[in-house]
Formats: sequence, structure tokens, C-alpha cells
Amino acid sequence: MRPRLLAIRPFFIVRDVRVSVAHYIKHFGFELDFERPDGDVYFAQVSRDNVGILLKAITSDLLPCPNHTRHEWARWDACVLVADPDALFDEFKQHGASFVTGLSFIDVGLWGFETEDADGYVVAFFCLRAE
Repeated sequence: MRPRLLAIRPFFIVRDVRVSVAHYIKHFGFELDFERPDGDVYFAQVSRDNVGILLKAITSDLLPCPNHTRHEWARWDACVLVADPDALFDEFKQHGASFVTGLSFIDVGLWGFETEDADGYVVAFFCLRAE
């Protein structure tokens, strides 16, 4: 029997950890798991259910580099499989989230939406559905 994988955490380089954390909490309903180090925070993790994202500010000259800024065909930085994209879209909309693509088939067989975080990273939330 092979060892079981439990989770994956995308790791985003951000401009300001506190701004990014606040965005994930306010607009996407995530919770703060930790911030490090105390006093001069440059690393944090936010999560919701079984989905977590690591956020780190490196230096002022090392800026975020979302995939879509490097190539138009690589528009997602993270993908989240969800049970009910319709309800999640409504929740995010009520909390002022910024959408790249509204609720629709965002790709073949993927019903959901694409949202953008404070640093321009695009996160797709979707379920598998026949068109």
C-alpha cells in the first residue's frame, strides 16, 4: 500500500503578508492559521476547510508573479475543487471578491468561477460537470 497524500498548499510570494491575509479572510472566508515571526510578519498560512495557502513576502524587489502575467494560457495559480460553486460564488460576491470570470464553464467540464486575490493570483473554484 502506498503512503497517502493528505493536502497540498500553494505558496504565493506576496507584497505584504498582512494585506494578503486580510484579503483572504474578508473576501474568501479563510481563517488565519499562523503568522511568523512575531512583530515583523513576513510568512503566514490561511485556510478554509481542507484548503490552505502559504503567503510570504521576500524582499521589496521580489514581487508576486502570477502565472497569467507570464503567459495568457496559464491563467490559474491554484485550483480548488468545491462541492457547490454556485453557493460559493454567491458568498464571495456578497463579500466583495474580485472575479476574473463569473459563474460559468471556465473550461471543458469545469463549472465554477475564477477570482483574483490582492496580489493578482488567480484561483479557480469549480466542480466537474457535463456541459
